[in-house]
Amino acid sequence: MRELWFQVVVGAVLGIAVGVLFPGFGAAMKPLNDWFIALVTMIVIPVVFCVVTTGIAAMDDLRKAGRIGIKAIGYFIVFSLVSMVIGLVVANVFHPGAGMNINPATLDAGHIPGVSGGGHASFTDFVSSLIPESLFGALTGDNILSALLVSILFGVALNVSGERAQILTQGIGALSEVVFRIVSWVMRLAPIGTFGALATVVSTYGAASLQQLGYLVVLFTATCVVYILVVLGTIMRACRLSLFGLMRFLRAELLVALSTCSSEAVLPQVVQKLEALGVGRPVVGITIPAGFSFNLDGSAIYLTMASLFLAQAVGIDLSWQQQLTMVGIMMLTSKGTAGIAGGAFIVLASSITAIGHVPLAALALIVGVDRLLNEGRVFINVLGNAVAAIVVGKWEKDFDVTRARAVLRMRPAPAPSSGKPLSGPHRAGKWLS
Repeated sequence: MRELWFQVVVGAVLGIAVGVLFPGFGAAMKPLNDWFIALVTMIVIPVVFCVVTTGIAAMDDLRKAGRIGIKAIGYFIVFSLVSMVIGLVVANVFHPGAGMNINPATLDAGHIPGVSGGGHASFTDFVSSLIPESLFGALTGDNILSALLVSILFGVALNVSGERAQILTQGIGALSEVVFRIVSWVMRLAPIGTFGALATVVSTYGAASLQQLGYLVVLFTATCVVYILVVLGTIMRACRLSLFGLMRFLRAELLVALSTCSSEAVLPQVVQKLEALGVGRPVVGITIPAGFSFNLDGSAIYLTMASLFLAQAVGIDLSWQQQLTMVGIMMLTSKGTAGIAGGAFIVLASSITAIGHVPLAALALIVGVDRLLNEGRVFINVLGNAVAAIVVGKWEKDFDVTRARAVLRMRPAPAPSSGKPLSGPHRAGKWLS
C-alpha cells in the first residue's frame, strides 16, 4: 500500500510492538521522532510566508483580509471559552481527583518540564514577542505568529504596489511550488517519525502510568470524543458537510499529529488539503496559522479539567468565582504554544502559578500521563482548526461547497468555480490517498 495514512498506521503498530517487546531499543528510537519534527519545523515558516503573502497579494479588496482576521479571532475566542467551560463542567460533575488525598509537601516539582523555567511570559511579553527584530529575521526563526505578522505586511505591500511588484509576487508564487515539493518529500518520512515516537512513549511510560491516573485519562479521552461528535459535528452539520468525511480526508495528518503530539508537524499539509477541499487561499492562509496559536480547543479542555483534577487531588475546593477567574487567565496564557509537544503542560504550570490557589508541586501528579493526555489535545486542535477554516470560508463566501462535498464523498471533484483546474500538489485526487 502506497497511501501515506496506511504507512503511518504500520509505523504506529510497529512502534507500539517494539516499545512493548523491546523497551530498551524502543527508548533509543526517540531521535527518529525528533528528527522528523525538526524537518517539518524547518519548512513551516516558509509555508506560512508563501501562502499568506500570495493570498493577500492576489486580493482585489484588502478589507477582505481584515474581515477574515476578525471573524477568525471571534470564532477562536467563542470556542476556546466553550471548550474551557466543558472541561470545568466535566471535572465538577465526575471529580476525577477526589479521594486521592495527596499531601503537596510530599511532591517534588523541581524537575518538571516547564516549571523550573519560571513560568509563562506575561501578556506584554507575549505581544512583544510578535514583533521581530528585523523584517526577514521572522522568516528565519521559529515563531509562527511573528512570521504571520511579517507575511501579512509583505502581502499587503505587494498588493498596494500593483504592477511594480508583479515580478516579486510571481517569484514568491514560484517559491511556493518549491516549498510544497519539499513538504511532500518530508512527509514521506512520517511513518518513520511515527514509529520512533510511539516506540519511545510505550517503552518509557508503559502501563504503569495508565494505572496511576487511568480515570483521568479515560475521562479526558471520553470528553474529547464527545466534543468532536457534538460540538464539531454540529458545526459541520450546519455547514452541510460530513465530519467523518473530513476526518477521513485528513486521516494521514491526524495520525501524524497523534503520534508526534505536535500540531505544527501537520500545518503545511493541512494548508494544502484545505485549499484542495475548496477553501480559498486567503482564508486558509490567515485562519490556519493563526488558529494553530489561538484556536486550541483540545488544550482548553485539558487546562480546566487538569487544574480541577489537581485541586481535587490535594483537597482544595475551588469556588465558581475562582474557576471563572482561572478561565480568564488561561485564555491569555494559552496563546502561542501550539506546535510545541507538551506546550499545554507548560501553560498549565504558568496558570497555576498566576492563580495561586493550587500548589505548583501538584503538577508532579500528572507529569507521567501528560503524554497520553496530549493525544486528545492535539487531535482536537488539528481537526478544530480545519473546521474553523471551513466556517470562515463560508462566512466569506470563499468556499466551494460543491467541490468539498464531492471530495468528502470520495468522488472525483469538479473543477473550481473559477474554471481553472487545480494542478500539481493541489489536485484533490492526490490528497484522497
